[in-house]
Amino acid sequence: MKKLILFTILGLSLLFGGSAIACTSFIISGKYTVDGKPILFKNRDTGTMDNALHLFTDGKYKYMGLVDAVEKRWNKSVWGGYNEKGFAIINTAAYTNNVGDTTKLKGQDGVVMKKALMVCASVEDFQHFLDTLSCPMGVNSNYGVIDAYGGAAYFETGNYKYIKVDVNDPVVAPRGIVVRTNHSMSGDLSVGFGYNRYDNAIRILNNAWVENKLSAEYLLQAIPRSLYHPRTKTDLTVNIPAKKDVADFRFFIDYIPRVSTASSFMFVGAKDEEHVDNMMMWTILGFPLTSVAIPAWLSSDELPKAAELNMDDYRAPVCNAALDFKAECFPITIDKGTNYINLSAVLNKEGTGYWQLLKPIENEIFDKTEELISKLDEKYSKKEIIEFNAWVDSYLDASYKAQFNVDLLSE
Repeated sequence: MKKLILFTILGLSLLFGGSAIACTSFIISGKYTVDGKPILFKNRDTGTMDNALHLFTDGKYKYMGLVDAVEKRWNKSVWGGYNEKGFAIINTAAYTNNVGDTTKLKGQDGVVMKKALMVCASVEDFQHFLDTLSCPMGVNSNYGVIDAYGGAAYFETGNYKYIKVDVNDPVVAPRGIVVRTNHSMSGDLSVGFGYNRYDNAIRILNNAWVENKLSAEYLLQAIPRSLYHPRTKTDLTVNIPAKKDVADFRFFIDYIPRVSTASSFMFVGAKDEEHVDNMMMWTILGFPLTSVAIPAWLSSDELPKAAELNMDDYRAPVCNAALDFKAECFPITIDKGTNYINLSAVLNKEGTGYWQLLKPIENEIFDKTEELISKLDEKYSKKEIIEFNAWVDSYLDASYKAQFNVDLLSE
């Protein structure tokens, strides 16, 4: 079986090029997306469920990023972000870069990303940045990076060395797509994690490439919300439960969304250095099946309040709601109960599952965002983004009140 799994992964790697044990990520070169803009994505799994966005001005460059919404450490690490120069970075824990290494220094992966956002303007800068770090670096990550100059790469990085994987190299990525989960392709493929999620992400991206659907909107719904398991060929969207109020538990291990998924986020990069102000970030906070994607632009110097770290309680409103909804999806708290999802709370034939109710809300945000992006591509307007942020907050507040009787932002 192990040989079969490795063969599948290596075969798919040739086709495309390439904190908890579950993050899933990908990079798509702007040469292949529907709008010519590169895409960088991460589905984040961690033990810290409270996530939020924050704007930082403590470096050479202004940047925004996803942080742990925890009072004593929110500003110590960034788990994905982009800066005013159009440089963006994410990571996935690799688990295969330091095999046999007994170095005690660990856990610096998020610290490295924060520091990189502060000083790096390009993929080339990031490579130089890694070269200047003292070893051991205290990391075991696949770092994914894009920039406003067409650069796109993964750096499979351990304590003492890194391997660069260029997404623009047609030999490495003939379709401009590279996926990384919780193993590095340069490492020992008999260890590591995320092989099932890797295969599923490749499957979805392959189909999207064939159907010309390599867009932010399509992939944000197709990948972090995928309920297909590539090993068992199980699709939880088939034969869904009849009613929400009758629990229907399904085994829920090795899907892309997991009980440990705390957020999903995507950077839609700049076409070139002249359009850096148009670069933006989509963020799904809390749990992908009980939350919505929210757009944000660094160039507006503000964030939608629904996704922003509130400095009074160190939480983000939409994340709070998503985690409350998620509790209904995983109500069993004994005997490994979180291995089982109550699918009735997510999808049911009555159409009252959380994702069924949230998807139309998200679709409206997608539609309005697409209209704004079309305007911004013609002529950048900070004022329009600020007005749009206010609309997003108002719309989400009203929608959550109407659908769930939740006061998201209301006093």
